[in-house]
Amino acid sequence: MRALVWFRSDLRTHDHRALSAACAAAGKDGVVGVFLLAPAQWREHDWGGVKVRFILRTLRELSAALAKLNIPLIVERADTFADAPESLAKIAAKHRCAAVYCSREYEINERRRDAAVEARLARDGVAFHSFDDQCVIEPGAVRTGEGRFYTVFTPFRRAWCRVVEERGFVAPLPTAPRQARLDVAPSPIPDSLPGFDTGVPDNLWPAGEDAALARLREFAGKPLTHYKHHRDFPALDGTSRLSPYLAIGAISPRTCLHAALQSNDGKLDNPAPNRAGQSTWISELAWREFYKHILAGFPRVCMGRAFKSATDRIEWAEDRGLFEAWCEGRTGVPIVDAGMRQLRATGWMHNRVRMITAMYLSKDLFLPWRWGERHFMQHLIDADFSQNNGGWQWSASTGTDAAPYFRIFNPISQSRKFDPSGDYIRRFVPELADLDGGEDGPIHDPTALPELARARIDYPVPVVDRAAVRDRVLAAFKGVA
Repeated sequence: MRALVWFRSDLRTHDHRALSAACAAAGKDGVVGVFLLAPAQWREHDWGGVKVRFILRTLRELSAALAKLNIPLIVERADTFADAPESLAKIAAKHRCAAVYCSREYEINERRRDAAVEARLARDGVAFHSFDDQCVIEPGAVRTGEGRFYTVFTPFRRAWCRVVEERGFVAPLPTAPRQARLDVAPSPIPDSLPGFDTGVPDNLWPAGEDAALARLREFAGKPLTHYKHHRDFPALDGTSRLSPYLAIGAISPRTCLHAALQSNDGKLDNPAPNRAGQSTWISELAWREFYKHILAGFPRVCMGRAFKSATDRIEWAEDRGLFEAWCEGRTGVPIVDAGMRQLRATGWMHNRVRMITAMYLSKDLFLPWRWGERHFMQHLIDADFSQNNGGWQWSASTGTDAAPYFRIFNPISQSRKFDPSGDYIRRFVPELADLDGGEDGPIHDPTALPELARARIDYPVPVVDRAAVRDRVLAAFKGVA
C-alpha cells in the first residue's frame, strides 16, 4: 500500500510521526512526499517574503534528505486551501497511493481544510491519517479539573509537566528508514514566488533540518546554562534562535525538550542553581505549547477577535502616520526603533524587544494591536500565528494571561535595564552610536541632551508624549470592563 506524506509545517525527516507511520504501513510499496505551494492563501494569512523564502530553501534541503531515503518530494501549486482537496486527490491517484499521512495543524482554516481533504479522499477510497506533532502534548490533553482548556499559563505549565511525567517522556523518533527506489521523480523547487520578495540575507538563517539540529547542539551547552540570565538582553546572543525552525517544523519540540532534559539531569524543573537556564527554557517550550492549545480551545482568536471579547469594543486610534513611524523605526524612542529596524534587516526581533515594541504600539500609540500583529506576521522569519497572536494579545491586555491593562512598559526604563550599555541600540540605530550608555546615558533618551547637542543628531523627536498615555489607556479599558 503506497503512502503519500503531506508535508506542511513539519519540514524534516527526524522525529516525524506521520512519516514514520507511513513508512511502516507502506512497506515495500514505498512512500511519496508532497508539499503544496499556496501563495494566495499565504498572502491572505499575511505571510511575508522572508518566511516564504525560508520555506523554499528548507524544502530544497528536505528534498535532498528525502532523496537519500529514496522518497521523492512532489511540489505542486494549490493557490488556496480550497484547492488542496482536489490537488491531493489527483496526486494520490497518479502515484497509486492508498493513504495520505500528515501532521495536524490547529488554526481554524487549516482544520477546515483538512476536513475537506479527508472527505474528498474518502470518495476515492483513500484513507486519511493525521498525527499530533506540533506539540509535545497535544491540544486537549491538558485540561483543568472541570475539563476546560487552561487560560492562564502558570497552572497550564504545572499540568503540562504533570502530563509529560505521567506519560513518561519518549525519545524523539529516528529518521525514517531508506526504502526501495520508486519510479517517481522529485519536483524542482522554485527559488522564489512572485509577491514574496525579501531583503533579508539568506546567510543569516541557514535553512533545513541539519541547520536546526546544529543550532540546538550549539545552544544546549553553555548558552542554555546561562539562558535565564542572558535571555532578556538583546545585545547578547542569549536565546536559542530556534523559533524559525520550530515555526516550519524543521525541528520538533520533542527534540528540543529531549536536549533540554539531557542537560537538566532528566528533570523538567531542576532547583539546582546551575540548572536555572535549562528549567527556564523548558518553561518557554511550555509557553509555546500553551498558545497552540489556545488555538484549539478558543478558535475565535483565529478569526481576528480578542480572547477577552469585551476588549473588542475598545475604539483604538487609527493614525496611519503614527503606524508608519512605528513600522519604519522612527518613533523617537531608541529601543523601539532599534527593534523595528532589526525586524526589517534580519527578519527577526529579540523577544524582550517584541514585548517593548508591541506594548508601545498598543499602549503609547494606542493603535490597533491587529495592525502590529499583521506587520509582524509579514516580516518575521519565525512567523507563527499562535505565538504572534498570543504575544500581541498579551501586550495589548486583550488575551489570555495578559498583562494587566494598567501595566504599561516605560520603554526608556526597559532600555536602561535590558540594554544598559546601549550596544543593541547602536547596532540598529547608528545615528545614536556616539551617545553614552549607562544608567543615565542619553542613548536611551536623547531628549535628555542639551538642546544644541540634540539638534546635531539626525534622529526624530518622540512622536507622542508619554505623560499623556496612561490616562487614555485606563479610560478605554475601564469603559469596557
